[in-house]
Amino acid sequence: MIRFAVALGVLLAVVHVPVRAQETGALAPHPDDTRWWLSGQMNFIFQWHGEFPSPYQGPNSLMATSEQAISRLLTLFTGLVVAPRTEVIFDVESAGGHGISDALGLAGFTNLDVVRNPSLGGAPYIARLFVHHTIALGSETKKADRGPLSLATEVPVRRIDIRAGKFGTVDWFDQNGPGSDSHLQFMNWTADNNGGYDYAADTRGYTVGVEAEYQDRNWALRFGEMAMPKVANGIDLDWDIAKARAENLELELRQGLIPGRSGVVRLLGYVNHANMGSYAEAIAAWKAGIDPVPTIELHREAGRVKQGVGVSVEQSVLDDVRVFGRYGWNEGHHESFAYTEANSSVEVGGDVRGGGWTRPNDKIGAVFIVNGLSEDHREYLADGGLGFLLGDGRLTYGTERIFEAYYNARLYRGVFAAFDVQRIVNPGYNEDRGPVLVPSLRLHLEF
Repeated sequence: MIRFAVALGVLLAVVHVPVRAQETGALAPHPDDTRWWLSGQMNFIFQWHGEFPSPYQGPNSLMATSEQAISRLLTLFTGLVVAPRTEVIFDVESAGGHGISDALGLAGFTNLDVVRNPSLGGAPYIARLFVHHTIALGSETKKADRGPLSLATEVPVRRIDIRAGKFGTVDWFDQNGPGSDSHLQFMNWTADNNGGYDYAADTRGYTVGVEAEYQDRNWALRFGEMAMPKVANGIDLDWDIAKARAENLELELRQGLIPGRSGVVRLLGYVNHANMGSYAEAIAAWKAGIDPVPTIELHREAGRVKQGVGVSVEQSVLDDVRVFGRYGWNEGHHESFAYTEANSSVEVGGDVRGGGWTRPNDKIGAVFIVNGLSEDHREYLADGGLGFLLGDGRLTYGTERIFEAYYNARLYRGVFAAFDVQRIVNPGYNEDRGPVLVPSLRLHLEF
């Protein structure tokens, strides 16, 4: 770990020269005048933690002994404009390596790139395959940033966007400028996404569905109908849509809270239907002597419903300074199913660009997160039950509190390196364990 830190320090010292903001592109150029798109990214994250206090641990605990892990995430982005205002996006991905403790023991896990089922291996898979069509609702247009998920350089101000196929729910929902990118920003699951948003996804983070949104000058409204996994944290999606699906609705208001400064407020609501278990039923069966330990998988029922809400805010404060925050809550009677084991989550943070120290493409960020559990969920874990991420065998409940900070440096066009540190109090909501400090190094390449 010391050698990694020294190497990063040397790199930062060598490249500490002023960088023009317009030179932030990828290693290879991406012209705006073609019908096609081809790009790629590589993200490598090294994490480590030392020993921390732990009088006991269970099958799904964060290991209390020192450990380290390296993950890699490789993505090939392609796209083709097949007709005016109609495009097809096709992305292939490979996720390899692993996370500390195989991504177990934390609701706010330390590395968003890690696939929660390491047995899947690193073979390439289809990440996205969807059609995107835009319906213009007026003649007025505006410039748009061309990128891997949208190829247009100009779009109608008033329009309807429709996307259908395979994608990530959070490609469109719960976006947040300072806190949605594990490649250039924070690494923690509950920093880059709302921890209380149990959004539809397989274990790799993707689903199949339809998303439609109305876009106007200062606001947008989007709705999505997505497929849920067959089981919690499962790789296979459930096609019995009468009993397994997710409705997502989000209102986006592009209005700053500070006069003269840009800002966005997003209000989210969602309803999941799935073959979910009941914490209360699992506890009752254990207390009655029916089950040797509380086991939520034995008390699932198709078509159960779980609701949740979320609020996301981002605000420019100064030219190089932004702040952001999120709040999320979901009904905690039924099992956490698709994202992480949190029934509530609050985060507050911000970032600063390096213009003040002649490094305009560097960035510093910091965030504080508090994750919580419902009474049913915490009792289930305290009685020895296992979730798909958590299970110390016992539990002295306390909110999981996380502080994360990073420095992300642009080394060269399309090449970035970052140092990150996370301090986690009450890992897995357990006051008997921790705290734990997790330093990280990241190398990110864009082609």
